[in-house]
Amino acid sequence: MLPRMSRRARHVLSGMVCVAVLGGCASSDGPPQVRDASGSGFTPPPQLDSPDENDDAPKSPLLPSAFFADGAEAFVSWRCTPAQDLISVAPGNSLRLWSAQGYYALERSVVADGKRYRKGTLTFAQQGDEAHVESDNGQLACQQDARRESITRDDAPDVIFKGQGNEPGWTLELDREAPQLTLMTQYGEEKRTLDYRVTQLDNGHQAAMTLESGDADAPVTVELKARACFDSMSGKPYPVQVRVEEAGRTWVGCGQGIERTR
Repeated sequence: MLPRMSRRARHVLSGMVCVAVLGGCASSDGPPQVRDASGSGFTPPPQLDSPDENDDAPKSPLLPSAFFADGAEAFVSWRCTPAQDLISVAPGNSLRLWSAQGYYALERSVVADGKRYRKGTLTFAQQGDEAHVESDNGQLACQQDARRESITRDDAPDVIFKGQGNEPGWTLELDREAPQLTLMTQYGEEKRTLDYRVTQLDNGHQAAMTLESGDADAPVTVELKARACFDSMSGKPYPVQVRVEEAGRTWVGCGQGIERTR
């Protein structure tokens, strides 16, 4: 069992230690070495938002599939040594894995005991609440930490993405039916609903999306990145880091794409 430490202490430690297993240390020399081979072209999440017999596909811009749990019931966080926090979901015979450097999609391998997932030279082997992560860059020994059920349309029927943060509390919602965002700040005391346009969209390992509102007097810029994110108060895991800028103010928090069902 790894010694427990506060979320703030773990984030400080993560910034001090060079972690090379999932992407290496952040630098200006180029992208991480371990990459998801799914490519950089945008592909809609087919299990979540493609048309079906009910024709309930979203009419707003689609999001990178890495923002979703792909139908999995819950997100799970892992505390690893060397210091690195990971998040995973396991829909069917696959594993979605998020680190501070990016997103990885692994397929399940047949093993006698436990569960093993692989993508190229990257492997994630789980036995109970412990996991071992290995790539060409090194190894991680991980212990399961928090668990959070994924948000579904039962919870937010008209929303395709939801983000939130603390101190002071704020929420961001992207409408399913139109390119429209709703930003509530100051614990809900301030609310703005604005049309937006997509100015950047990347899928795969470095999945990210940038939105800008059309309000010239007080524009809102939203940056969404598929990276491991933890609520600053509860420590609960999310697959997307969210940054919102408005009129000189900045809000930072976490979010996820809204699942059709668990």
